[in-house]
Amino acid sequence: MENIRKVILEAVPEAVIEEAGRLTVTVEPDKLRHLAKALRYHAEYPFDYLAMLTGMDWGEKLGVNYLLASSKDLSKEVVMKTGTADRENPLLYTVTDIWETAHYNEREVYAMFGIRFINNPDMRRFFLNSDWNGFPLKKDYDANPVLNPVSVESKDIVDIAPRIMETPNGFKEENVRVFEETDYIINIGPQHPSTHGVMHFRVALEGEMVKKIDVHSGYIHRGIEKMCENMTYPQILHLTDRLDYLSANINRHGLCMCVEKAAGIEVPERAQYIRTIMDELNRIDSHLVAWATMCMDLGSTTAFIYGMREREEILKIFEQTSGGRLIINYNVIGGVMFDIYPEFQKDVKAFIPLMRKRLKEYDRLFTGNVIALGRMKGLGLLSKEEAISFAVTGPAGRGSGFASDIRKHVPYALYDKVEFTEIIREEGDAFARYLNRLDEIEESLKIIEQLVDNIPDGEFLAKTKAIIKLPEGEYYQRVEAGRGEFGVFIESRGDKVPYRLKFRSPSMAAVSVMPLICEDEKISDFIGIGGSMDYVIPDIDR
Repeated sequence: MENIRKVILEAVPEAVIEEAGRLTVTVEPDKLRHLAKALRYHAEYPFDYLAMLTGMDWGEKLGVNYLLASSKDLSKEVVMKTGTADRENPLLYTVTDIWETAHYNEREVYAMFGIRFINNPDMRRFFLNSDWNGFPLKKDYDANPVLNPVSVESKDIVDIAPRIMETPNGFKEENVRVFEETDYIINIGPQHPSTHGVMHFRVALEGEMVKKIDVHSGYIHRGIEKMCENMTYPQILHLTDRLDYLSANINRHGLCMCVEKAAGIEVPERAQYIRTIMDELNRIDSHLVAWATMCMDLGSTTAFIYGMREREEILKIFEQTSGGRLIINYNVIGGVMFDIYPEFQKDVKAFIPLMRKRLKEYDRLFTGNVIALGRMKGLGLLSKEEAISFAVTGPAGRGSGFASDIRKHVPYALYDKVEFTEIIREEGDAFARYLNRLDEIEESLKIIEQLVDNIPDGEFLAKTKAIIKLPEGEYYQRVEAGRGEFGVFIESRGDKVPYRLKFRSPSMAAVSVMPLICEDEKISDFIGIGGSMDYVIPDIDR
């Protein structure tokens, strides 16, 4: 990374560089974009993947952390930091023209911290209504419910976006229309079964063709990241399962590892084996739901029933292991909560040939169906460059040629000790994303096969202190969940509760690209394209 340090100092000589686990560079707001472009367009390792954009309240400053990685080597990471001391009218420069994924992330930061981004074309609050009082993740936020009473009155949606633009004469605040006055707009969701949760799409149509989509999220209002600031690390574990509930075990694994690395806790080898096997069972479970629901979105109820049938075999294993089925509460700091039950290995080994047989059945039932192919092939096209810029990872990103599997590129647990193939396709359409999930089920079966007979004896849980306090500092952990990269960021001030905790949502990236890949497609194909992206709404609305 010495070469990267040189690039940083050439771009911004006064930049402050630290080696805090990751190369971390702090710059003044007016130098941020210059540094961002220098890193983004670096010849050898272009930092073209904005993995995480995190709003921060450091007390004396409000600011943002940017975790960057290079699509050429995801293990190459740089953290950029900037902030402003103006808490009344905090302004920073946008990076939306450098990384497309910044659009919704900057709107989230505005909603939660009040930071507005100069030259961002749409500065509406993401997740919150425009009339919300206060900014919930600021440390001086007044949570008095009287300030934000729950209303039962219906409100008209105002399709007006405020923004602040830089001109030769200074900053200009203005409002722009989201849609044209003559646009014909329909609402898809939030009460629509095929939006896969309470997601609301405002869709402008030209005949039966999609002209423009405006994404509205924030109907759940759970405030998990705010709750985390008042909970100990073991207490927070229970919230991770409820983000992407179909990747519950993997999410929780990510938070456990982040805390374990920060606290210097060594996880027993037996627990590592169990965690990795359970993660892969969870991945198969997740991909089965994705396959089943996408097929049902396209009209195949039989496929949905088949997918649920095989998933039930995994849920039985989960239930006997932990007592849970969807939210299994299994990973804990230092290992796993319970040892595996006596028949665990036998049941897992029996499931493997069954699942392989069913995969062939899925192909006969749906994959080769001429009607299904007509509704997937060539639709919802996403190029590799767009997938990287929008930070679309997981099977969806790999369907566009973006090699983004964290298990391969930044291995954790036992993924550096097993052989498996990263499934990548170049077509970038709904069919490529569909096939990727089925192929990844086979790769998960291969990983499980290599581990299940080799689980070592020993402890399944390390001894930890009753109260876990992390050393002061910033900690990141990235894992490969069912929908792509799930990230955990913790800033600790040495207390038993985090000063700031942020979860990186792979589903938010998947939804953010919907306006792009659905443009000029038929409204009848909108649902199938959405199913191919496989987003889970509570993962977005944290």
